[in-house]
Amino acid sequence: MSVIFWAGFWTFLLDQATKYLVVHTMDLRTLGEIDVIPPYLNFRMAWNYGVNFGLFSGEADALRWVLIGLAVLVILFVLVWTWRTPPGRLGLISAGLLVGGAIGNIIDRVLYGAVADFLNMSCCGIENPYAFNVADIAIFAGALGLVLFAEGKKGA
Repeated sequence: MSVIFWAGFWTFLLDQATKYLVVHTMDLRTLGEIDVIPPYLNFRMAWNYGVNFGLFSGEADALRWVLIGLAVLVILFVLVWTWRTPPGRLGLISAGLLVGGAIGNIIDRVLYGAVADFLNMSCCGIENPYAFNVADIAIFAGALGLVLFAEGKKGA
């Protein structure tokens, strides 16, 4: 379980540090956008009040607490699952990525009422209208890793 803790801790720390740096220090919340390596990497401020890609954002206040509760349930489910059927090291790291990312987005919803998304990537003439953050990457990678590496240790 310490592998989950440390992977989650560093994921959470990286997520919150990048959000603080970009949103507050670089003042993206006021500027709205910063071209980093156009068109491949841009910072575009997007407050996500809803689910993925801003779905259901019209119900922001009620949905905020539902999403926080749902994220807590997912975290608890992953922790109990990996405790009962411990996966190998890659599975534990994947669980930590998912948990750390989920906690990062929970903190955003508690502090700001929305998740701070700022990464925008486009390529090859296709303009991506959506933004995401480090926590979103970690949640996706962690979920994928759990699917790929969830098999418990033999003999456990």
